[in-house]
Amino acid sequence: MAKLLTIGQLANHCGVTVRAIRHYHRVGLLPEPVRDHSGYRRYGAQAVVDLVRIKVLADAGVPLAQISHLLSADPDEFGAAVAGIDEALQQQIIQVEHRRQQLLGLLAGDQLVLPSEVAEMLNDLREIGVSEQGVQIERDGWILLAALSPEVVPEWTMQKRAALDDAEFRRIYLAYDNARDWDPNDPRLKALADRTVQWTTTRSDAAIGARSDTSPSDPNVMLVAQLMDAESAYTSPALNRLAELCRERLGRSARPAS
Repeated sequence: MAKLLTIGQLANHCGVTVRAIRHYHRVGLLPEPVRDHSGYRRYGAQAVVDLVRIKVLADAGVPLAQISHLLSADPDEFGAAVAGIDEALQQQIIQVEHRRQQLLGLLAGDQLVLPSEVAEMLNDLREIGVSEQGVQIERDGWILLAALSPEVVPEWTMQKRAALDDAEFRRIYLAYDNARDWDPNDPRLKALADRTVQWTTTRSDAAIGARSDTSPSDPNVMLVAQLMDAESAYTSPALNRLAELCRERLGRSARPAS
């Protein structure tokens, strides 16, 4: 008599669990085999073939009810069904690859969520020595602006890059980046505020957005400023204090002119 397999041996050969085989028996997907004199199930070659086909179809995502129909289908119907399953899998592969490319875009840089000119400017900040934390804070501000007032982004980016061409502005920008972790009572903040105001008052284009068709007082732009100010106050009391010092100095310098 040919050697037959136990349920455990069948499971090992086909890469499924004993529990799965028993479930297939219960739902009528896999025929009950003969039993030996001790009452144990014994499986032959046909059970191996049937179980391999069931596993392949199940792994492809075919519902068990459809698998039952396919196992009893004629060769032409079975072939057509498998071709349809293959096409569906290819579409899933395309979708997964698209999601993968999106994920790689996030890892590769900022161009997935920001206009290319802004992403290039952020890379320029990295090149001049701005910390990654500083770049990310700048990035978040541009994301907010692009979401709420995208029409101002091109001109504001151009003005920001023009400012970055100024060596003193770059030095001030790096000083702000370094000051993020200072104590808010650090006396160096007053000196940095003086430098900032001096640079600002000598530049006709110093105020980002000053020549934009969309006024900086636009509600959406103001919302961006408020959100970023709140974030700055939360993450860096020193920069929050520096902003206060700059406003005080700009206010004093504006009084005689008015």
